Amino acid sequence: MRIIDIIRRSGRNLKSSKTRTILTALAIAVGAFTLALTLAASNGIRSYTDELISSSFDPAELIVGRDKEISNTGAPSDKPQEYDESVASISFGGPGTSLQVKRVSLADIEAMRKLPYVEQVRENFQINIRYITSSANDKKYTGSADVYNSAQKPEISAGMLPSSGDIKKGTLLLPETYLSALGFGSAQDAIGKQVRLSVQKPFSAESIQQLLVSAATGSAPQDQAQELQKVFSYTIGGVTKKAATDFGTGIMPLSLSLGDARELYDYTVQGTADYEKFLYVFARIKNGDNKQNIADAKADLVQKGYFVQSTEDLQKAVGQFVDILTIMIGVFGLITVIASVFGIVNTQYISVLERTREIGLMKALGMSRSGVSRLFMLEATWIGFMGAVLGVLGAYGLSVLLNPVITKQINLDDNLLVFQPVQIAILILALMLVATVAGLLPARKAAKLDPIEALRSE
Repeated sequence: MRIIDIIRRSGRNLKSSKTRTILTALAIAVGAFTLALTLAASNGIRSYTDELISSSFDPAELIVGRDKEISNTGAPSDKPQEYDESVASISFGGPGTSLQVKRVSLADIEAMRKLPYVEQVRENFQINIRYITSSANDKKYTGSADVYNSAQKPEISAGMLPSSGDIKKGTLLLPETYLSALGFGSAQDAIGKQVRLSVQKPFSAESIQQLLVSAATGSAPQDQAQELQKVFSYTIGGVTKKAATDFGTGIMPLSLSLGDARELYDYTVQGTADYEKFLYVFARIKNGDNKQNIADAKADLVQKGYFVQSTEDLQKAVGQFVDILTIMIGVFGLITVIASVFGIVNTQYISVLERTREIGLMKALGMSRSGVSRLFMLEATWIGFMGAVLGVLGAYGLSVLLNPVITKQINLDDNLLVFQPVQIAILILALMLVATVAGLLPARKAAKLDPIEALRSE
């Protein structure tokens, strides 16, 4: 019998027991549904995280540090390090836990700037401000400030961003969450207005001694304490809004030019052990759009004793997390598929028992053992195909309903559940193969039946 005839006959046989066939196919459909949805979510999350990192970090820049913690390799060290002026203790994870991190010094930065492949070195400033107030409202509010990164290109509600390079010195970008608190009616209303940032100079041993002397002599220490505080005024050049691909959490910081950020940083940390020391810096590589240039620069910096991460490294790190999550969820789908295998075996065994006389008649009329075996294996393949298609269609239908809701809730530009035709085709073929293998044992039993004994059966 030709293979096409066997395929048609297997389809007709399944139609004769529709209820049993559908129920068995539904068992596979559950696994197919879970796996298809997992793959779609994995595609969407991976696309989102790639966009998140590319919009938050300049691909032409390398993150360069002096400590292995910067490259995120292995568990943090639990042993004290030999004293070095560049080492700082950073508390994290609750009381009693800290990291001793070797920081990048000014000498390191100067050495990096002299490297022929480095275009620019940008310090990672930690700017602490006491409060922010505005010309429209004298109320004081807490806030944070950061250096403007031209590679990020934040979304603007009002104002303008420079086509390239840094924002103008003396201006800042104000997050729209500050508008109402600072007394601005709208984003457009805030453009060109003044805001003031108050910062605190650190208390050095000298300043503390002066305060003590003043208190002892009866002079006003409060006036001297005020001298340690300073207010910087800036013009609002743009109002930013939080994008779905913003890497940060909580309230967005104010964005300052590199020169203004440096001025605030100098004022707040000069004279302390943190001055001119950074956890990491950003080294922009010449022709950094070429991956080979990035790889060569990274290799050379590593050889010089630095710990380096590129945008690609960050994407791989996040991708590994997504892969682990995908595997964990996919395991549940695989368990369902494995359970459905036993359903197919059971269904096909029952079919063999019910059609013993039919099998005997086919063999008596000249059908070979391999032909009988192929017939039952193809029936199992049909069941796998129907189950896979039903599961995939169910997953796709659910994604059509969920994608608009998810997109609206977390302000995404693209869908979070993304189906790729090639993946779906491979999934369907894989489930068909699993079903075919599941039908192998019942098919062998049918092929081994003696035609005379089969014809005698009731």
